[in-house]
Amino acid sequence: MGQDARKDALQFRHAELEDRLDNEFTRPSPDMSAIAELKRQKLRIKDEIARMGTS
Repeated sequence: MGQDARKDALQFRHAELEDRLDNEFTRPSPDMSAIAELKRQKLRIKDEIARMGTS
């Protein structure tokens, strides 16, 4: 997989996680541990995308 394709895939995954976070927050009783895990995953992806831009 080329770097551009990898970056696109990461950006797509980041957007999916954002949608899942939005859905979790709109539930009557949000699962805070699930929210924390989704945020960690988003941050890891964001960091990887940032590293790709600097290399």
